[in-house]
Amino acid sequence: MLLGTVVGNVWATKKLQSLTGQAFLLVIPEGAGVNGTALVCADQAGAGPGDRVLVATGSAARVAAGAGVPVDAAIVGIVDHVEGRG
Repeated sequence: MLLGTVVGNVWATKKLQSLTGQAFLLVIPEGAGVNGTALVCADQAGAGPGDRVLVATGSAARVAAGAGVPVDAAIVGIVDHVEGRG
């Protein structure tokens, strides 16, 4: 899992039927810097721009988004507080 910050929204009017109803957000992973590579994440937690989020990737993202939904990254939580390193 990754920590990241939501920096924007992604809209796709034409997409697979299995993606209908999914909200997509642009997330910069922590440590990537402001010009780092962003992830397009299926939002499962109701996050918005500026939120610090927990992102699952790979098969964990597919489990979070639901069977048959082809995603590589999914927001699975909105972070309230991190204690310790990070």
